[in-house]
This record gives sequence, C-alpha cells and structure tokens, in this order.
Amino acid sequence: MELKKIKEIFSFEKGSLQSLKCTAGDYNFITASSGWKTHNSFDYECEALIVAVAASGSLGRVHYVNGKFISSDLCFVLKPKDSINLPVNLEFYYSIIKSLKEDLVKSTATGTAKKSINKTNFGNYRIPYYSIKEQNRLKPIFEKVADNLEKINYELSNQKQLISKLKQAILQEAIQGKLTQEWRKQNPNTEPASELLERIEAEKKRLIKDNKIRKEKPLAPITEEEIPFKIPENWTWVKLLGLCSKTGSGSTPKGGKSAYIESGIKFIRSQNVYDNGLRTKDIAYISNEVHKKMKGTKVESEDLLLNITGGSIGRCCIVPSNFDTGNINQHVAIIRSIDKNLSYFLHKIICSSYFQKTIIEVQTGAGREGLPKNKMDEILIPLPPETERKIIVEKIDNLMHSYDSLELEIIQNEQHANMLMQAVLKEAFQN
Repeated sequence: MELKKIKEIFSFEKGSLQSLKCTAGDYNFITASSGWKTHNSFDYECEALIVAVAASGSLGRVHYVNGKFISSDLCFVLKPKDSINLPVNLEFYYSIIKSLKEDLVKSTATGTAKKSINKTNFGNYRIPYYSIKEQNRLKPIFEKVADNLEKINYELSNQKQLISKLKQAILQEAIQGKLTQEWRKQNPNTEPASELLERIEAEKKRLIKDNKIRKEKPLAPITEEEIPFKIPENWTWVKLLGLCSKTGSGSTPKGGKSAYIESGIKFIRSQNVYDNGLRTKDIAYISNEVHKKMKGTKVESEDLLLNITGGSIGRCCIVPSNFDTGNINQHVAIIRSIDKNLSYFLHKIICSSYFQKTIIEVQTGAGREGLPKNKMDEILIPLPPETERKIIVEKIDNLMHSYDSLELEIIQNEQHANMLMQAVLKEAFQN
C-alpha cells in the first residue's frame, strides 16, 4: 500500500445539472443529498463515485453509481484515471472515501458561512492505494468499517437533532408563557406588562426629545388578525421597534476589503454572529478614522446583532457587556433595546422558531434573501411583565445549559467514534 493523491488515481469533474432544473425521467440524477432523483437525460454511462462538495450539510457524502446518470453541479464525478497502471475497484473506494469523510472535509473545505470542498485541495488529498488484488480482498472489511461508522454517526446525528428540537420547544413554550405558568399562579399580583410598556414608551419619547435617538415613522396599530398565538392575560403584544432605540443594518467601509487593517476597531460581519455569541477569531479590523466616518453602524455593549441576508439569515448574538467598540457591515443589523436588560429576553425570542419562521415569511430579494428594516421593525413581540421576564430568561438559561452539556457529550462521542475508526483505517493502511 502507498498513499497517493486523489488526482493521481481518479479523474474528476464537476456535475452539470442544477437541482431546480431537474426534469423527472428515466435516468438517475445524483445529488448531494442521500436520496437520488431522476432526469430525462444523462451525461454518463459508466461506473463512478459522486462526492458532494458544495452543499454545507452534505459535504463529503459519497455515492457509488453504475449505469446511465447525470450529476448535480454540487458534486464531483470521479472515474478511474489509469485503469492499466492504477486499476481501481470503485466499490472498494466508495467505502474508503465514506470512511474518510470527516478528515476529507476538514482537510479540503474552505469558506466560513458556506463551506465547500476546494477542487485543488481535493485533488491533493492523499488516500491509500492498494494493488487491485488487495482491493478485492479488503473490500468486505472496509465495507463493514464504513457501514459501522455510518450507523454510529446516524444515531448521534439523530440525538443532536432531538436536542435541537427540545431547545426550540423550550423557547416556544417560554415566549407563549407556558414555561412560567406555575410561577404566575404563585405570583398573581405581578405588575402587568402594559405598565412596563408605558415606561418604555415614555423613555423613548424622552430620548427623542433630548435628540439622543431619532424619531421613527409611527407604527401601525396591532390588529387581532396579526396576533400569531395566545399569550397570558397580563402580557402584551408590541412591535419590535416599539422596544428599541435603534434598529438598522451597517455598511461597507469605503474601499471595501482594502479598508481592512491588521488591528484596530473591530468590524463585525455575518460570519462573526452566532446564536451562542460573538465570534472574533477571524474578525476584520478598520482604522479609527474609518470607524468615525461610519455613522449609524457603531456597536454598543448588549446590542443584539442579527444576520439579515444570505445563508446565515436569522443568526443572532448579544454583544458582550465588556465590549469596547466596533462597526457592522451591511449583512448585519443592530437591534438596540431601550432597556438593556430586555436584550436578553429579545435574544430568546429571535432564536425561537416563531421569529425565525417570521423572518422567512417577510424577507425579500431576488437571488439573495434579505430582511428589510421596515419588515423587521414590524415583527410582533410577546412582552411579559418585567419580573416574569427575568424568571423566563433564568429558566431558559438553566435548561439550555443542561441541553448544551448533553450536546457536548454527543459531539465528544461523535469525535471519539471517528477517532476510533480513523485508527482502524490507519492501521489497515500501514499493513
């Protein structure tokens, strides 16, 4: 056995068909997903491997096909390059590449928000090459390894999906008042949310009068038809802008990426915004001079940052309380609460399935999704009384901490399983 680059063993090219242009027919249409479709024409009539290279959730997935087929443009089609000097049993290499999926993706993928397997990196990735006699002998062994790894990862993936659903269920129960139903019975004399809203509105008028924030166009009254679900009697509905001193997206600094410098003022982009916090690992920087010119895009501590375009639309984080200063680009919006403490509750609402579905329903734009400010400002927020709001945030945080611990355990099990399988493969490669 010797390690060879994929491009030494296989010729490969990108598939030709976009999924949306698929027309059902008599021939297999191989996509990045686990299931195949059909099409009314074919590009290939041969034995081949199909590797998903540009579909984030399916990166590295491999298919074996033999016959007439066409492939998605999100995949590479691999065929033996030199059948005389480097003969290949494609069913054997189907198992090999399937077993190496995790490392293959880690070693060859590029990008941040939307990862894809780089063609050059893929071609240079090294896999074991055995004589055809050894390939045929080892085929059942590697099939078993690949199948076991797939079963383990499938089960662990199901567990992660279950936790994700549980988290969403908790958030939905919280914003509908179901999580604190018993608490309300024990605290019947809590000040209603309407009084909290009156104080917020009074504070907003004061800030406008003192020229600390600008006056926005009045919001239309909330109608019965707009209300998406029932909330407790002492809660109230309010439009997002009604709770905020500022909402709106950032902009690109003059000169675009050429304005970025090695260190300076943080410039936050969508790839830095995640539900579990602001990630500064690959953050960009701009000069203080550029920062001062970018009025209206300055970030403050405990602001909410919401991704409003592209594949990461809906991701939202709270800016840390110890944050110094920074700016955002045009793909991110600032949501600044009148009451900073309210940011933590609003973050829970924005991460809920209710708010995320609303974003999908109201977004606009051809070819690239986008959430415009006027639509964002109008999204309805269920507002509980101040005391209950604090209890809700505390309960959610405690429950999410438990789920995060379970999720971490699953991820560690996943990593452990892959490490064990990689060790088995490594030992086999060396024999």
